[in-house]
Amino acid sequence: MTEQVEFPEAIIFDWDDTLASNWQSIHGALNVTLRAMGHEPWSMEKTRSNVRMSLRDKFPKMFGGRWQEAANIFYAHIRTNHLDTLKSLDFATELLEQITATGVMLGVVSNKTGDLLRAECKHLGWTKYFTNIVGANDAAKDKPAPDPIYLCLDGTAINPSRNTWYVGDAPTDLECAHNASITAVLIKDSTIIADYEQFPPHHHFENLNKMAIFLEDMKQSLSK
Repeated sequence: MTEQVEFPEAIIFDWDDTLASNWQSIHGALNVTLRAMGHEPWSMEKTRSNVRMSLRDKFPKMFGGRWQEAANIFYAHIRTNHLDTLKSLDFATELLEQITATGVMLGVVSNKTGDLLRAECKHLGWTKYFTNIVGANDAAKDKPAPDPIYLCLDGTAINPSRNTWYVGDAPTDLECAHNASITAVLIKDSTIIADYEQFPPHHHFENLNKMAIFLEDMKQSLSK
């Protein structure tokens, strides 16, 4: 689907598996937590497929009334090494540079806890690119609710519309974009599968480089 006919006013990115990767840290902290709470540890595959909701939405389902205790264990562990294991994804810096040069507003909305998210963004030297960086617990509700998108746009004079893109890799990202009535953009190196049918992307790119090419072609076409 390609509904976009104007160059975007704002592009908001998800974080993990969209711009950056830090599954080693997340997986390690989660398994420390699971063991401490008397649960079996998860495989990396299970972690990657199940860790999409924010902690405040996910942990009560996993640990019931002890979820705050579990959260304290998780945060204590992840803060010891999450910057050491952080990696940027291919072409992420180049894409952010390219979009910044166009004057388009950039932001981040993630279900990673806000202080961890902003620390990782700073560690990669990317804070300069983003007008707002919104993580879990920053808004009244987390993804897939639209609240963090609205908070990210707050103070920018940009209203949610199809000229705002939300770029992510997971069904919750696309659902969030649809809930906010903005353009849903999927970054995924595979064909569209059933997980994305309920909230389909308006644009689908195999990787960030393909998105950069599309934006450049779009800019050239609109300038003619």
